[in-house]
Amino acid sequence: MENSSIKQQIKSIYAQIRVSSIGLTLFGSCILAFGLYQIHAISGITEGGVLGLTLLLHHWFDLSPAFSGFILNVLCYAIGFRALGKMFLVYSAVSGIGFSAFYALFEQFPRIYPAIAQYPLIAAILGAVCIGIGAGLCVRVGGAPSGDDALAMAISAKSRLPIQWAYLLSDLTVLGLSLTYIPAGKLVYSLLTVVLSGQIIGLISTRLGNKTHFLGL
Repeated sequence: MENSSIKQQIKSIYAQIRVSSIGLTLFGSCILAFGLYQIHAISGITEGGVLGLTLLLHHWFDLSPAFSGFILNVLCYAIGFRALGKMFLVYSAVSGIGFSAFYALFEQFPRIYPAIAQYPLIAAILGAVCIGIGAGLCVRVGGAPSGDDALAMAISAKSRLPIQWAYLLSDLTVLGLSLTYIPAGKLVYSLLTVVLSGQIIGLISTRLGNKTHFLGL
């Protein structure tokens, strides 16, 4: 009986998977990986969310980002699963694996314009556009390429807060705490990036095409 129930659940999940949604998720993961590799990885612009929190914990408590990042991401995905259900995990797995695969692929090639690191304002804007479009496409389908996205989706689903403000809430909290060890001047570009990327994610995921798809509405 137990095996039969598991098979039925697997069939039910499989029946809900859309090829078009998988394609859109992978496309979003590709854009996200491209932006992080070509811009954020060399610009020195820090992040809010899980990444920023791992850096904070490393500075004050000497916790390895490898350890804290894993724990925080697992917690965020667990919260997302409880709020959004099984299909959230399916599309999150696709987007997460897709991001890692595309990033590994991009690493095989030289960066297009390394000198962008000398122009933090341009890097902050272009990086935000790539993150916003890439993550926005994944979120629109119902998947989270990172723990930050999973947490924002869960907050939005439970509170009915527009997702761009859910992103901003978590990012500003982390950036605010980061002021305890990072000069305010260095966080200006990070603030610009998280505000702009969050607004783009909100635009793509909730206003274009399939509105509030990840909320099941």
